[in-house]
Amino acid sequence: MIEIFDIMLLRPQWLLVVPLVAVVGYYFVPRVTALAGWDRAIDPALLAALERLGRVVPGSGRRNWFPAATAMLIAFALIGPANEVREGASFRNLDGLVVVMDLSRSVTESTRLGETLAAARQMIDQAGTRPVALVVYGGDAYLASAFTSDHRALGTTIAVLDSETIPDAGSRPERGLAFARRSLVDADIVAGDVVLVTDGGGLGDAAFREADAIARLGSRVSVVFAPSAEASTNSSPPDQGLVEALARSGGGRVADVLDPATIVALTDESASARLADGDFATLAWQDYGRFLLLLALIPALALFRRGG
Repeated sequence: MIEIFDIMLLRPQWLLVVPLVAVVGYYFVPRVTALAGWDRAIDPALLAALERLGRVVPGSGRRNWFPAATAMLIAFALIGPANEVREGASFRNLDGLVVVMDLSRSVTESTRLGETLAAARQMIDQAGTRPVALVVYGGDAYLASAFTSDHRALGTTIAVLDSETIPDAGSRPERGLAFARRSLVDADIVAGDVVLVTDGGGLGDAAFREADAIARLGSRVSVVFAPSAEASTNSSPPDQGLVEALARSGGGRVADVLDPATIVALTDESASARLADGDFATLAWQDYGRFLLLLALIPALALFRRGG
């Protein structure tokens, strides 16, 4: 794009066509005569005799510029003269998703860390138009990403999470949930989903209080259970009961990291129908090329006129 006199040309490469059309129009547009070119083919003496007998009515000799004018207007339309439109409205979704990742040693040193990270990326991929935030925790919690609609970049962030991401030893899920709650409030999320991805370690009264507080905000807390390989062989994993109780307290459900169908079901009921004005104006261009195409119809229609 280039700018000329406050007019932006969206397709400036078509400027090369304009002089070509002008040259072709000047040298190849036929002159208007009653003989339609026969005056150049007939013997001059015979033409003069026919004119004396009144059999030939000479034309004006002027060039027919209608084809050239049509082609020139089409060329200018293809150049794409446009003005910037700054009043474009933008919207943001008031439904959000917060993924709270447990990166304590019991999770990051598990042989199923890959499946756990894949489950988190699956939730982000199915978020649709909703903004997504990422909170990670171990002995303390950190906001890895504020609410964003760039799900691909956030998925890349999740892919590099490992045992060295969190410097604090331990497992404090209540701190991760507290960070998620504050993120929902700060972003003015009306109805969100908080999904805790954990092996159940560290769940206690403080985590249940945070889940209740999130539910009172109008959001819900669900849990993706990521047991270690050793725990999954037992008929009753040690923290399975606490995980289910926490989900009930937060008004959500429980999914298994090894069952993608249950992960999809966690957030598939969340409608994305609550919108608000966005903080950023959209950049748009008013292309006037379409109006030039309409103008080109005027000389084009003259090409279909019938002579008397």
